[in-house]
Order: sequence, then structure tokens, then C-alpha cells
Amino acid sequence: MLLIFPAVACAQLGRFKALEKAVIRDRLQQFAIGNSIRGSTVKRLFREAGCSGERLTEQAVPHAEGPNLICTLPGSGDKTIVVGAHFDHVRSGDGVIDNWSGASLLPSLFQSLSSEPRRHTFVFVGFTDEERGFVGSGFYANSLTAGEAERVRAMVNLDTLGLGPTKVWASDSDSVLVKKIFDVAAGMKLPVEVMNVEEYGDSDGRPFRRRGIPVITLHSVTKESLGILHTIKDNSAAIKFDDYYDSYRLIAGFLASLDRDPDATP
Repeated sequence: MLLIFPAVACAQLGRFKALEKAVIRDRLQQFAIGNSIRGSTVKRLFREAGCSGERLTEQAVPHAEGPNLICTLPGSGDKTIVVGAHFDHVRSGDGVIDNWSGASLLPSLFQSLSSEPRRHTFVFVGFTDEERGFVGSGFYANSLTAGEAERVRAMVNLDTLGLGPTKVWASDSDSVLVKKIFDVAAGMKLPVEVMNVEEYGDSDGRPFRRRGIPVITLHSVTKESLGILHTIKDNSAAIKFDDYYDSYRLIAGFLASLDRDPDATP
């Protein structure tokens, strides 16, 4: 069952349908060990969420294990917001945190936002082969024409959610987008904190930054939880589901707010 998120006093908050916890949990639990199966699962989840036909496409990526999976939610204007998460994982562990936690949210975010007419076109992308050096996201970003890149108002990168409350990699994100998500979190009474992770690695936002596209990376890593990644500890037991569900709600509200308030994007 779908629930309309209640109206909030803050005028900048947009409307979206909040999925019940059971839906979010079920999609999170559908992780697979093989990366090709994970890609097929993302595609199936998109279809189950209502993204099908011409809206759901595959982008073949040279030298990658599988394609990028692209679900498009058309808007009334000519500007685009890209929401991306990689679905591949390393051999150690189940890769539930890194990064099935992000990839399995993409169909739910599409479903939540498709309940209302949108000004921006939202493009939800499951990236292949991030762990091999941002292969999928790099190919996607580099394949954009100059005009297409100019029309991308923001790239929202989801990576390693569910270890705790939502974190923002602020030092590597656009300052306008960072301020906006803190405003949305305050309006929704949801937690969000800054945790910069440039000392520990990089993520799929990099190829978009190189194209001059404003990026915000959302995650859940702390210095204490960092040791879970790329190990056998990366499994479903590592998920703190209440925090994960809060992250889903915050991200959906953030995307709806960006769409409602064009001045919030650079």
C-alpha cells in the first residue's frame, strides 16, 4: 500500500508517496551475489515499480560485466536530475551495504516521485562496475552531449546507506545541494550529518563533477563503520533498517523538493 506523505509547514517541501517499510525491506532483501543477477534484479524491480516500456532502457557499457540500467520519469520542463547508485559489489561479503542499499532504492524513489507531475525529468540509473573504477558512471557521464550535460541540474549519488543515519559528503558535494538537504531534513524532522570520506575512497559522482555537473553524495559511513565495507561483514545484518528507511524518506523528500524549487539547484 502507498501512503501520501503528510503536508509539511515548510513550503519548499515537495509531495511524494511514501512506500511502506515492508516494500523497502523486501527490495533491500533481494540482493544477489552475482553482479549480473543484481543488474537483472534492479531491472525487474523497476518494472514492478511501474517503470517499463520506453521509460526503462539498458545502456551497453564497453568492457563492463553488464549494462547501465536507466529508468526515466519525464517532466514538463527541459531540465534533468540524475539519481544514481551502483549495483555491483566486490567478492568479499554480500555487498548489501555497498551498494545494494543504494541500488535497491532507485525503483522505490521512482515509484514515490511518479505520484505527482514533475517539472524536471528524473533519470534513475543503476551503474555497472563502479568497483572497477567507475566504469558505468564514467561511460554514462562521458556519453552526455554538451547540451545534455548542461541540462542536468543535479546528480544525486547514493552509496552505502543503512549503517546509520544519513550522511553527506559535503566537501565533495555542491554547497547549494548540501544546504538544501539540510533544510529538507529539518522540515521533515529527519537526521542528517556531514561525514567527509575523501580519505577513504571515491564514488560515482566523480565523472559527473568532471563534466561540470553539480553533485551530492549521500551515504551512512562513519570512521567506526568503515571497516565493514569490502569485507565479509558487509551483509544484511549490518543494516540498521530504521535508519535506512529514514534515509529513503529523506532522499525522496529531497528530490521532490529539488523539483518543486528550481532555485535550489545550481
